[in-house]
Amino acid sequence: MSHAPSAGAAIPKAQFDTRPLWLLAAVMAAGAALVGSGSTWLTLTVAGLAMGLIVFIIASGLTLVFGLMDVLNFGHGVFIAVGAFVATSVMGGMADWTGSASLGANLVAVGAAMVVAMAVAGAIGLVFERLIVRPVYGQHLKQILITMGGMIIGEELIKVIWGPAQIPLPLPESLRGALLLGDAAVERYRLLAVVIGLGVFALLAWVLGRTKLGLLIRAGVQDREMVEALGYRVRHLFLGVFVAGSALAGLGGVLWGLYQQSVVPQIGAQVNTLIFIVIIIGGLGSTLGSFVGALLVGLAANYLGFVAPKAALFSNIALMMAVLLWRPQGLYPVGGR
Repeated sequence: MSHAPSAGAAIPKAQFDTRPLWLLAAVMAAGAALVGSGSTWLTLTVAGLAMGLIVFIIASGLTLVFGLMDVLNFGHGVFIAVGAFVATSVMGGMADWTGSASLGANLVAVGAAMVVAMAVAGAIGLVFERLIVRPVYGQHLKQILITMGGMIIGEELIKVIWGPAQIPLPLPESLRGALLLGDAAVERYRLLAVVIGLGVFALLAWVLGRTKLGLLIRAGVQDREMVEALGYRVRHLFLGVFVAGSALAGLGGVLWGLYQQSVVPQIGAQVNTLIFIVIIIGGLGSTLGSFVGALLVGLAANYLGFVAPKAALFSNIALMMAVLLWRPQGLYPVGGR
């Protein structure tokens, strides 16, 4: 005879999977073994973390849009490019601030570029969702085709506004050069990128996991009709998610442009392949997966770029294949993806 569980019985919690984190630690240990020198390893590790976290910021917007809205937005690169080009205009107009030796003035200029880039990219994302994405909700093939078309049109409009030529985006004065940590040289800008990337990840994790807004968004994904019956407009929630994802891409575009120290109209398309690799490694729709996947990509690219430069050309593809052979759905798969 079966007995019903008591009201006070504890509900078992799902155990957190730490194996992808051990994989990250293993890559760092392998890098230390391959590089040999501790100071060189530290320099490459910080560079890899910075690259990975910039890629994560860009990929996080696309991860949000797919994970919560089931939209394959291949036009995500246009928001990256817009953010980068807006940064050239804002920072070019604040030359006195970027050329100053004051760290505070430089950070104000970079912060202003980020805020304006996020606002412009978010506004374009609002129009993009209403005109291009909304008519093809639930139709993945049409989403791929129409959003790729949107990105091509966006690139041409960028050429009309800023021109087709490469535009320099130099680092502000106090963010150039490196800090010496013992015998290791760590670039100042990459330390800033690490701090911003960790901040974005922490903010996303908090909003999605600890706030009422995050609860409503996740509930809307699971049971849209029930959430609407409670009086919430799920369409408005999802529109906000798309705008937020576009704004994050704009922020990532600023960071990537400063990382490259120049921008071209194709900058978004150039990064698109990399961010899709990160999302596939992490698991479609998983913010934590994208975070770990981006760090793996950044570290592997920097370690191999130092030890075997030719191998670094295909390190991202090789890493994706290895992860998918181990976990076909990615490091942290989301149910139903």
